[in-house]
Amino acid sequence: MSNYDSKAAFEVEIFDRTYRSGDGEDWPVRIYQPQAEGPLPVLIDVHGGAWTRGNYLNNQNIDEALARTGMLVMALEFRQSPKHIYPAQVQDVNYGTRWAMTHAAEFNGDPGNVGGLGTSSGGHSIMLSAMRYDDSRYAAEAVPGGEAQDASFRYVMTGWPVLDSHARYMYAKEAGIARLMEPSETYFPDEAAMQEGSPQQSLDCGDHRALPPMLILQGDKDDNIPLTIPERFVETYRAKGGSVDITYFPGMPHAFAQKPGADTDRAIGLMKEFLQQQV
Repeated sequence: MSNYDSKAAFEVEIFDRTYRSGDGEDWPVRIYQPQAEGPLPVLIDVHGGAWTRGNYLNNQNIDEALARTGMLVMALEFRQSPKHIYPAQVQDVNYGTRWAMTHAAEFNGDPGNVGGLGTSSGGHSIMLSAMRYDDSRYAAEAVPGGEAQDASFRYVMTGWPVLDSHARYMYAKEAGIARLMEPSETYFPDEAAMQEGSPQQSLDCGDHRALPPMLILQGDKDDNIPLTIPERFVETYRAKGGSVDITYFPGMPHAFAQKPGADTDRAIGLMKEFLQQQV
């Protein structure tokens, strides 16, 4: 266990590195490195954007706030649809996690103390990788020098996550919400893939290797995520033996904690409390 202090206030150096190259493209990771004595606990950040948009700066306010408390935060960029379909993003999260573990010491990090943060569709990708970290498709590409690493997490924090990709699609389809239907249809080849690539279905079918301690932050006025999805996921996760804490934020919409405000401060405070328990 580290000497993590959720009330600390370190200076943070921010810079980019390339963690993966292929198909003529380089994929960056933004690193938020606290200027603190190490080795530091590591946090992998996976942004949202309905699998089709957004970038690794989406959660920069959260990432920097957590880094100031002594977390070495690594925010991944990754492949997106329509050019890259499922399971490309989960593969990149899995690869990026193993890359972070392999290179953590270079940035004063502890490769044995790694957790995850995923928001919206990033919550979907990070939970699939966390629960099925040794899935042969997700871990298909070896990390040079890190062949012995796996992508298992000590814990996972999520904000407004898509925890059932198929149920969310059906909700959008029945309600006629094109802005939610179309990204799902673009990223997943078909409904069968939405079901197979659903964290909820992984629980229902027992198709998971790990259930790391989990935190969910969810606005109760989120018109992207019907509350039946996190409610069912929490019930099933606990029934399967996992530990999960969920906090609902009254009146808050989707992605509320990406903007400054009292609820964002509260959300970051809850993350810090959770980290204090886990790292």
